[in-house]
Formats: sequence, structure tokens, C-alpha cells
Amino acid sequence: MVHVNIFDTTLRDGEQSPGVNLNQLEKLEIARQLERFGVDIMEAGFPASSQGDFEGVRAIARTIKNASVTGLARATKSDIDIAWDALKDAQEPRLHIFLATSPIHMKYKLMKTPEEVTQLAIDMVSYARRKFPHVEWSAEDGSRTDLDFLCRIIEKVIDAGATVINIPDTVGYATPEEYGRIFRYVREHVPNIHKVTLSAHCHDDLGMAVANSLAAIENGATQVEGTINGIGERAGNASLEEIAVAMSIRKDQYPYTTNLVLKEIKRTSDLVSRFTGMVVPANKAVVGKNAFAHESGIHQDGVLKHASTYEIITPELVGVSSNDLVLGKHSGRHAFKDKIEQMGFQLSSEKLNEAFTSFKQLTDRKKEVTDEDLFTILTDIQTNIADVKKYELVAFQVHYGSANLPTATVALTTPEGIKVETACTGSGSVEALVNTLDALVKEEIHLTDFRLSSVGQGRDALAEVHVKMTVNGTPVSGRGSAQDVLEASAKAFLNAVNRMFFTQKAELKETALR
Repeated sequence: MVHVNIFDTTLRDGEQSPGVNLNQLEKLEIARQLERFGVDIMEAGFPASSQGDFEGVRAIARTIKNASVTGLARATKSDIDIAWDALKDAQEPRLHIFLATSPIHMKYKLMKTPEEVTQLAIDMVSYARRKFPHVEWSAEDGSRTDLDFLCRIIEKVIDAGATVINIPDTVGYATPEEYGRIFRYVREHVPNIHKVTLSAHCHDDLGMAVANSLAAIENGATQVEGTINGIGERAGNASLEEIAVAMSIRKDQYPYTTNLVLKEIKRTSDLVSRFTGMVVPANKAVVGKNAFAHESGIHQDGVLKHASTYEIITPELVGVSSNDLVLGKHSGRHAFKDKIEQMGFQLSSEKLNEAFTSFKQLTDRKKEVTDEDLFTILTDIQTNIADVKKYELVAFQVHYGSANLPTATVALTTPEGIKVETACTGSGSVEALVNTLDALVKEEIHLTDFRLSSVGQGRDALAEVHVKMTVNGTPVSGRGSAQDVLEASAKAFLNAVNRMFFTQKAELKETALR
């Protein structure tokens, strides 16, 4: 069976999704989970884009041992040099260079002739190979590139030292038949193509990213690129979890192997969803909450008689447990520590104490503590922004009634350590609370999105709030969880504001290094 390498770009292409803003701790936590998931190559970011991205890529490169860590670079020496500085400590460093090859991109974006583009690609791949043992070259907008030109430039780039050739469907324009034909044509017309790995990278603008990726594999691609939950620019990328499960369930059509650990799919999906604030649609294939739900009476009857009547994927295959009740009020520290290690979290002694305290507080108010509850506690604590002066919630109170004007009173400590307090009104309790927080925070705030969801089921389920806003013109996102909707809202608001300080600190560091 042919082995297919999995190239995950959740931390680079996925983070380019509008409104997604991951900090370094969140990126590192996702990287660790991707390593447990079994991806072969992990694109950790675009090191030359900012000091924050550089540091995030470097931290991941120094941490991950069981996957090759790569970074993106434009076809410039400065980008390549910066990427090497970020990736040189990786177990298996590699570089991903992209350069547009379609007529429309060369004419209007690059303003270069095909000959100039070819020479630039040769020069930059050759330069990169002096540093990196693995260099992937991407023909940006490859699916709209003239095939004969594509073959010529690929042949020369391979001679220059490229080890992986990626042909992206950058704007999601191709159909499966067209995209597969491109890979077949390249294999038949590039004489040195046997020296490299062929890679597919598909976007989902027309809803065909997964189908196109599978078509590429059928026609000779031995590496496929995508993201968890299919996140990414515009309509997103190919969903890696869908590709992996499709190849597993339909081995008769796709006789290929990967190193992915399928039971880690749900956990990986949940982690990415929580950190990015991009909620997985209920009807999303493989990981949506309705993926294994059956409402129709005929369907329910069939599943009860034999699951395979309507379930081609078992919940256990992707890590969905039918009973995740594990800990309760009388569980001790040792049992708690064992459980979180089983869940894949590695906490310092300080953070373990903080997590255990939060767990005990939750058991006082909630009878049944599920894996979802623990996951929420752990992700909040593991990625808590430390070593940054920030706003902290001291107390709040909201007066609300159908005949009264909603009024919120809030007390905060400022980044300077000063306690402040005020009260404001609003047309609803949440608006009153947000108005009060806005009045206390001296930064200029524009709230652009507010989303509320529940963690688990039942009356005592945790509330989780995701917000997006601009703070002093900087776009940030924040999240907060609590059993009370208003408390979760306050936490999310302040989490977003405090992220601005984290970003500001990184920018100051970047300025000092220049």
C-alpha cells in the first residue's frame, strides 16, 4: 500500500482565517496535540511575517520531536534566513517556499515574465537548500497554471534541489477530474519527478477541497495538505480529518496508509475549535455533534438493530466516547492528575494546582464532571496569558427584570494594580455588563462578534463565550467559561483585552531586536 504523508497547516493557513488570533501558548498546545494525532509535517507559521510568529515557530520547532516542523517563506533571501533562524533547532527542519505561476498572478501580482519567475524559483530553492535538508516549493495558483510551463518550472526547481513539489488549488477553482489530471500530466511530462514527493493543497471555495485532495492522491500525490476542521482563508482548506476517515472507511477505493491516530480526531478538533473560536457546524462530517445522531424513527430503529445500517463511521473510531463521566466531588489529586495526563495535557506543578482548584470548585456546583468540562478547565489554564500586566475581574453584579432597566456594577483591577468600579445600563443584561466593562477599560474597544455556547448538556452545563473585538485598533479574540453566562461573558471580554497587552509586549520585543 502507498503511504501518504500528512502535512498540517492549521497553525499557518488555518490561523489566517478571519478573526483567528492565536497566542504562542495556544499554538504550542495545538502543536503538541497535532503531534499526538500523528501528522508527518507541521507548518508552524510564517516566521518573517512578525516577531510573534517567529517566536511561535521557534518554540514549536524546539518542542516537537515526532514530526517535521516547517515554516512558510516568500521567494526572498531575507524570508529564508529568518525561517532558518526560527527552525534550525527542529528535529527535522524544512522550508516551504511559494511563488505564483499562473498567468493572472505573474502578470498582475508579480509583474514578472515566466522566464523571470522561473529564474527566481531556481535561485531561491538553491539558496534554501544550502541551509535546509528539505525544501518544499509551491507553485501558487498551480491549478490555473499552463501545464507545459508548470512542467518546465518544476523540472528546473527539482534540479535546483527541491525535495517536495506542491501544486495548490489556491482559489478552490478546480474540479476533482481537472485536479487529478494535473498530477497525472506532471508525472508523465517531468523527467525528474521521481526524485521528489508530490503534494496537494486544496481550498474549499467550491466545496471540493477533500474530493480534489483524494483525486490528487489517486493520481500520484504522496503528500496531502490541509487543516483541522477545514479552517483557513475564505471558505477554508481541505479537512484533514475527513480525508483520513475517508481513506480508512473506503480502503477499497483508497488503498493508502497514513500515520494518523484516528482516535485523536475529536480531541484535536475540539482543541482547535476552542482556541480559534471557530465553532464546528453540527452537521460537519466526522466531527460535527450530529455526525452520530439519528432523529428519524426509521434510522433509530435500524441503528438499534445493527449500527452499520446507518453508521458507516463508529464514534469510537474518531475518539467520541459514549460515556465520558470520569471524576466527581470525592476524586483526589492523584486521580485528577492521572486523568489529565490520559487526556494529553502536561501541566507544571503550579498549573496543576490551579486546575485542581478549579475542578474542585466546579464539583461543588455540578454533579457530573465530564471530559468536556475538564477539557475547558485545562485549555483555559494551560494557555493563560502569564507575565503580562492585565485587567482582572474582582466582582460584578447585574440587576435585571422585565420591568427594570438592566444595570451592571463591576469592580476590576487595572494593569497598574489599581481597583476601579462603576455601573452602567444597557438594553439587556449582557449589554449592561459589556458597557460597564468598556467604561472601566481605558483602551478603545469595538466589539464585533459575541457568541455563546454550552459545554455539555443539562441545566448545570458550563457556558462558553467567544468574542471578537478591536482594542486600540488591534483585532483580537477572547473566550471565557463559567456556569453563569454573565460571568463567562465578562471573562471573555477581559481575555480579549488582555490579549492586546500580550501582542503589544511581543511588538515591543520585536522593535527592540531590530
